Amino acid sequence: MSQKILVVDDEEGILCLLQDYFEIQGYKVITARGGIEALEKVYQLPDIILLDINMPDLDGLEVCRKIREHVSCPIVFLTAKVEEQDRINGLMMGGDDYILKPFSIDELGVRVMAHLRREQRKNEKTPVKLIGDIAFYYGERTVYCKGNKLNLTKTEYDILELLSMNPGQIFGKDSIYEKTRGYDAEGDSQIVAEHIRRIRGKISQFTKNIPIETVWGVGYRWIG
Repeated sequence: MSQKILVVDDEEGILCLLQDYFEIQGYKVITARGGIEALEKVYQLPDIILLDINMPDLDGLEVCRKIREHVSCPIVFLTAKVEEQDRINGLMMGGDDYILKPFSIDELGVRVMAHLRREQRKNEKTPVKLIGDIAFYYGERTVYCKGNKLNLTKTEYDILELLSMNPGQIFGKDSIYEKTRGYDAEGDSQIVAEHIRRIRGKISQFTKNIPIETVWGVGYRWIG
């Protein structure tokens, strides 16, 4: 299977250049045209991330800070900044390397190859999806909020998984109950409201951004 590279840069020309180069080298390339899009695509589990620092929507240092707790792959900063402190800040934030713009494409290719040769972490990776302040590790059936593991019951996790994997879709109480407990399960679908209340309470311990919205008279949906 081809190794995956996530390239993050707000300059279209650089994205195209790096995508063409690394695809010719046999890599699978995922592109993101800014920091926010990078957060949405990191769940695809890249083997290495090439991350521009200067981006208007969300700079690379902040992207690195948000994802580093949940992503173990190497992060290489692409930066036009030449001050030593800027480079130190990038490495302290969790970056593994940096290369200055304008850069030699061949040098970057060698650095990527060197990092990937040293890394064996991909065999240990668990699917992760970052939504706002919340990180889902679906393979482990665990959820973290701002780095804090949520102590969820099986049903609470199942509800969170259902909603988070279908953002924007409204699920009624009966639908949630059937999808998480089964059509033949005995019980009252009204208990879903209590589960939702408990889930919100656990999330609210760490953030004010509660991503589960009540659609009155209809059900619930994920808005993260």
